Amino acid sequence: MSTITIKDGTSIYYKDWGSGQPIVFSHGWPLTADSWESQMLFLADHGYRCIAHDRRGHGRSSQPWHGNEMDTYADDLAELIEALDLKDAILIGFSTGGGEVTRYIGRHGTARVAKAILVSAVPPLMLKTDANPGGLPIEVFDGIRAGQIKDRSQLYKDLAAGPFFGFNRPGATPSQGMIDSFWMQGMMGGHKGTHDCIKAFSETDFTGDLKKFDVPTLVIHGDDDQVVPIDAAGRASAALVPGAKLIVYPGAPHGITDTHKQQLNADLLTFIQA
Repeated sequence: MSTITIKDGTSIYYKDWGSGQPIVFSHGWPLTADSWESQMLFLADHGYRCIAHDRRGHGRSSQPWHGNEMDTYADDLAELIEALDLKDAILIGFSTGGGEVTRYIGRHGTARVAKAILVSAVPPLMLKTDANPGGLPIEVFDGIRAGQIKDRSQLYKDLAAGPFFGFNRPGATPSQGMIDSFWMQGMMGGHKGTHDCIKAFSETDFTGDLKKFDVPTLVIHGDDDQVVPIDAAGRASAALVPGAKLIVYPGAPHGITDTHKQQLNADLLTFIQA
């Protein structure tokens, strides 16, 4: 396996497919780099070098007790980009990974970045506050934490079979394969890291980071996202990034990297090649 060792000793696993201009993918919670395999295969086939890592506490990376928060996630990404000496990179983040990409730009700038893409991403802020009335109440995230403590295996199955892919909507045809893959990836992660990550993705305010974006940016979001609602996330992020392009997928759920993979792949390639 390909790994790098972060300065605090954490081992970060990554996959590195193809050659050409680098595209770096950051995955969602509680998933792994494998959640990007459809996009990586497609874009590597079109002449790009596709790199995706397992976030600390997730997948095949090590499971440190500390550092399971957004600043460290972003710093881990920076160490990976620097270790591979990536230049003119395109950063793509899904859900929590969109927060990771956003915080990376906020903390490390865009000297190595050509473009940024946020897919079903959590910025600017998921939590409902007085300043963010469109967010979700803390009780939602307390419920996820309680579910993780009680039976995280069942929690992951319930999320995948329900709101994540929109399989709880009338007329939906659930894919057992997607459900099983989500569950398997989640269970590869550590209990501590995936539990801490709930706070990281829900309570981190990325407003200041988004205002530092100075590269072409694409925001893609489904308007039936039951996990990260579009108004408080995708639409709000696009409004904060100067010149950002917003693409809305009508009726689409959160997990569009799987449910809308052909449409998403085409939109990614068009933006990357523009």
